[in-house]
Amino acid sequence: MHDSLGLEPLVRGIPPIRSRRGPRRRRPGKLHADKGYDYDHLRRWLRSRGIRHRIARKGIESSQRLGRHRWVVERTVSWLAGCRRLHRRYERKAEHFLAFVGIAAALICHRRLTK
Repeated sequence: MHDSLGLEPLVRGIPPIRSRRGPRRRRPGKLHADKGYDYDHLRRWLRSRGIRHRIARKGIESSQRLGRHRWVVERTVSWLAGCRRLHRRYERKAEHFLAFVGIAAALICHRRLTK
């Protein structure tokens, strides 16, 4: 599946975030994305939900300006790719895969904190 097709289910699946004051936030305030998400219907959909977006335009802008925000995500994905079980294949059940991702994230945090 192309990444642009998974954006709407991904944003809809974000759980409510508890805040210190006021009601829970039900959506992110801003979304950063690369040129793979440069579609008018996605921009309209994000605007209708009240989410500001920063999406690089194909043929106009460079993705370099998004680099400082994307680097955190790319680094985390590369750390998870270092775990052989996750790197080789996905599990048949999503619950099992998410459990392995949780274990891998806990191990990565433990390693970083004990250095």
